[in-house]
Amino acid sequence: MPTRVAARSADERGITTAEYAVGTAAGAGLAGLLYKMLTGGFGDKLLKLLYDHVLGLLGIG
Repeated sequence: MPTRVAARSADERGITTAEYAVGTAAGAGLAGLLYKMLTGGFGDKLLKLLYDHVLGLLGIG
């Protein structure tokens, strides 16, 4: 029995590397999407809205 478990573990050694690669690609894609959104007109409007909202909560704006 121990040889079957060891053989199965040896076959799955690359799985972790593949999961890291997929996670890294997804993270890079999300970062690119956020960059494009926040550097355009949408980002300016969103940041102004958030800034005005925070000032309103503080009673300043």
